[in-house]
Amino acid sequence: MERLQKVIASSGYCSRRKAEDLIVSGKVYVNGKKVDTLGYKVSGNDIIKIGNEILKKEDFEYYLLYKPRGVITSVSDDKKRKTVVDLIDTDKRIYPVGRLDYDTTGALILTNDGVFANTLMHPKNKVEKEYVAKVKGILTPVDIDRLKKGVIIDGVKTSRSKVKMVKVDKKKNTCLVRLTIHEGKNHQVKKMFNSIGYDVLKLKRERIDFLDLRGLKSGEYRKLSIKEVKKIYSKHLNKS
Repeated sequence: MERLQKVIASSGYCSRRKAEDLIVSGKVYVNGKKVDTLGYKVSGNDIIKIGNEILKKEDFEYYLLYKPRGVITSVSDDKKRKTVVDLIDTDKRIYPVGRLDYDTTGALILTNDGVFANTLMHPKNKVEKEYVAKVKGILTPVDIDRLKKGVIIDGVKTSRSKVKMVKVDKKKNTCLVRLTIHEGKNHQVKKMFNSIGYDVLKLKRERIDFLDLRGLKSGEYRKLSIKEVKKIYSKHLNKS
């Protein structure tokens, strides 16, 4: 069940704000009954009419993108910079699930299925996200242990994480660290390293749950299979 205004917006009919205006003004009907209060929830079987027009259900699409550096994780950008949506060849109104920074690369899911997106992002579901960070300096075992147990960022302690040293370059005084978290705070990975005194030089997200970048090059994408979508739902939907 989803809020009526969200279903209308997700169908591509109009923006969510415009959908709210239509509902409040009494122009929306569900199964023949006028609905003029916000927050009303509908299912996929409900028939929604706006005026005399029946709302068409949009086919859902699901993409896994290998986001390149220098691309905005957004649907549009007022500075006319390239967005992740620009990289996907579709006429559907898809949007990114979560975000990656402008200079961060790696796995990003885009879809027009709101329930699927919420399933991946809901904190209760603890969906794993695996990153590889190139860090200035070489972490000590104590540093790694601190990251594993959680560090304070923005006044809040992060949850326990998985941390593994991948490679050390003593000559350049850098190292590669694999970090797996299930939270999605703003700039979280960079802030975690900053909190223990290290700067992140490069950052790549290699995996979201079981979905990884195998077979993809930077800037490439693929559609998720029905089997993959169902697997995400079966693992997490009942938790959210």
